[in-house]
Amino acid sequence: MSWGGGPEEIFLSTSLASYLDRKLLILLRDGRKLMGLLRSFDQFANAVLEGACERVIVGDLYCDIPLGLYVIRGENVVLIGELDLEKEELPQHMTRVSAAEIKRNNPTPMKGV
Repeated sequence: MSWGGGPEEIFLSTSLASYLDRKLLILLRDGRKLMGLLRSFDQFANAVLEGACERVIVGDLYCDIPLGLYVIRGENVVLIGELDLEKEELPQHMTRVSAAEIKRNNPTPMKGV
């Protein structure tokens, strides 16, 4: 069976290349939101984030939990988007709190906290 892919298929397979060394937000199937610099990826959308953190939001509270170098399996990725470093990431009414406080205010258990 021949692949027979044209230029559009080549573009789809390399579309993450434009995001290399940029700060991204990655939404996972389980609802987690990860942020970090994209350092590597493959044809399955497996990705490596450097300086990764998980952003947990509960109401008007949020917390960034540092993860370090993080490998993400492509089948868990729902959405990938570039973060604009010139703009505020969250509305001004949001309050940054500790992981312990987020855990107290979150009705559902969090992974890694």
